[in-house]
Amino acid sequence: MSQYLNPKNDYIFKRVFGEHKHLCISLINSMLPLDNPVVSIEYQTGELIPELEVLRNSIVDVRCNDTAGRQFIVEMQLHWYDSFKKRVLFNASKAYVMQLNAAEEFKLLQPVYSLNFINEIFEKSPEMTDDYFHHYKIVNIRDTGKQIKGLEFVFIELPKFKPSNRAEKKLHELWLRYLTEINEKSEKIAQELLENEYIREAIGYIERGAYTMNQLMTYDKLKIDTMSALSMLDDAEERGLEKGLERGLEKGEALGFAKGETERTLLKAEKEAAETELKAEKAEKATLLARIAELERLQSGN
Repeated sequence: MSQYLNPKNDYIFKRVFGEHKHLCISLINSMLPLDNPVVSIEYQTGELIPELEVLRNSIVDVRCNDTAGRQFIVEMQLHWYDSFKKRVLFNASKAYVMQLNAAEEFKLLQPVYSLNFINEIFEKSPEMTDDYFHHYKIVNIRDTGKQIKGLEFVFIELPKFKPSNRAEKKLHELWLRYLTEINEKSEKIAQELLENEYIREAIGYIERGAYTMNQLMTYDKLKIDTMSALSMLDDAEERGLEKGLERGLEKGEALGFAKGETERTLLKAEKEAAETELKAEKAEKATLLARIAELERLQSGN
């Protein structure tokens, strides 16, 4: 029975979509609302550095351009933070402006499309409970049909995605199922995924048996680095909750014990939930460290 790696992992995502052009093209065409589909691409070297050093390994970057000159930035964001949209805007704008080195006139500038897969829910308003696909572009407020072309952004909330078996969106849904349904605990792959040649090939690239011992160590270490970074953020959030708890108590004394007690209860519940999640992450991290130690022992032959 095959064992699988997580396709959302930095190392794995780049291997699948950053080394196999036809798979990257398929992903882009199935996710972006393009007037003309991508036919061929060339990868751009270099990674756009995130502004948060602790999240360096939680961000996946695949950048390319097609024969028409359009640029595409594909990212997998494992952890959402408030300034992420600004970082995405900065990176896309930077890619757009950098064309001036090659283009002599503004009219020669080509569009930049930013495709972002988010592994957390960030749109939490009730009216957007089931909306996982978010498309942004520069439009006239009164007439949204009028657009300033050049920058477009798509954010996909993976946890919200639910297959609907729409024929016109078949490949779109298959790629999202590939990213959301397969992980290290997967024992069986859905037949619908295996029937598509692109998805089947991509599944082959995430089988544990396809990787050397050194590559598996890289995979596990990147996972640990990401978990450590997230733990640092969780610790900061927990400290914020504690301060909020104190403020809630003070507010309760000023505005009335009942109201303050309610706020205290809510904050305490949030703190306990954060502590539970942190304990689970620490346990998984310990398991990964043990796995790396075993791989190193086998590698040394002792």
